[in-house]
Parts: sequence; structure tokens; C-alpha cells
Amino acid sequence: MNSVFYISTAVAILATLMVVTRSNVVHALLYLIVSFFAVALIFFTLGAPYVAALEVIIYAGAIMVLFVFVIMMLNLGTSSNIQESDWLKHRVWIGPSLLAGFLVLELIYLIIFTSAQLSPTSSVEISPKQVGIALFGPYAVGVELASMLLLAGLVSAYHLGARRSQVLSSRIEDKP
Repeated sequence: MNSVFYISTAVAILATLMVVTRSNVVHALLYLIVSFFAVALIFFTLGAPYVAALEVIIYAGAIMVLFVFVIMMLNLGTSSNIQESDWLKHRVWIGPSLLAGFLVLELIYLIIFTSAQLSPTSSVEISPKQVGIALFGPYAVGVELASMLLLAGLVSAYHLGARRSQVLSSRIEDKP
């Protein structure tokens, strides 16, 4: 179980580094989804399957859909059509697919080999109500800071994309 935790941690760190270093937004989003899945697997190995499910549903699901919609809003016209054709190449998907496949193998290993080892006394069931009370009780400031950070990132991405689209559209109009 410790090895799965450390491997998932390594995958999360590697995927997060790839998010930061990619210049292509879609590639960064793919690695961010892999990073969220790795964090969910870390929560699962720590005995918090409900938090792992929330990680997948909220972050890898809802937040990523929001980011995809922002990217679609910032469609840059003809230059983005060429870039979109590059996204459909198979080599783009190799890195995120390998990391995600590795996480799936770890999860299968955990389900098969550790489900028999867990006893009812070794794990404590936590209800969604308890999670909500904790999030909006003693951890309310952390939840609000995380939401403000996500909002700041979203607004920054919009403004950076809007400036870039204005520069690109002015360059296209200047060409004869």
C-alpha cells in the first residue's frame, strides 16, 4: 500500500510539472486531469474513498469542463484551427495516456489485493454530512481561499487569452 502511495505521488508531481511547463493549453489540461486522478488515488490509499470520489467528480469532472469551456470561448480563429489539427495527433496523447493507465493499474491492484486486508475496525466510514461540516466549519477559510485561487486563475486565463486574440486578430488584419 505504501508503494502505491509513493508511486501515485510521483505521478502527481510529474503530471503537475508537465502542466506548468507545457505551452499548449490543451496538453496542460490533459496533464492536470492526470494529476487530479493521481491525487484521488492518494486519497484512496489513505483510506478516504469518499474524498477520492469528490476529487474525481468535482475537480477532474466539473472544473475541467469549465476550463474546456473557457478555452472554447477564447477560440482564436484561423490560427486555432491549425493548432486544433495538431491536437488530434496520437503523439499528443501518449504522455497523459501512459500516466493515466499507470494510475488505473495501481487502482486495480489496490482493489484486488487490499480489499481482503481491510477489516471493519481498521477503517472508519465518513458520511457526506461530516465532510460538509468539516469543510464549512474549521476548514472554511481554506475552502474559500481555494475557490478564490481558482477564480483568479480563470480570470487571468481569460484576460491573457483576450489580449493574445486581439494581437493575433490585428496581425491577421494587417496582412494584405
